[in-house]
Amino acid sequence: MTDIIDVDTSNRKAEGLKTVGWISYLLHLIVALGAVIPGAQPGAVLLVVALVIDLVKKSDAEGTWQANHFSWRIRTVIWAGVLYVVTAPLWLLFFVPGWIAWGLISLWFLYRIVRGMVAMNSNRAVDA
Repeated sequence: MTDIIDVDTSNRKAEGLKTVGWISYLLHLIVALGAVIPGAQPGAVLLVVALVIDLVKKSDAEGTWQANHFSWRIRTVIWAGVLYVVTAPLWLLFFVPGWIAWGLISLWFLYRIVRGMVAMNSNRAVDA
């Protein structure tokens, strides 16, 4: 009697994407913590690396619950970038309002990353 083994390739794909997702979330988390903690700026290079990973791997996640996470991280970075650019003139005009605005944006960025990590840990999509 021959046993037929059905290999679930979608499960392997999902686990591989989850690993990529965790790497991306950890890079985002390092950047987010660096933005919130004064003097701990790791640089935008890690953020660009994480964004490139998300952009490249997003198409692999189509049709899975992890596609939501790729979109979540990409949107978070784009919105944070737009908000930083829009509030940048506050730094030129007044120091304190610029500091407050960027602090709030950084906290929002950190919140979004942690919220995504919690959802990823539960194997579910992020609620929008």
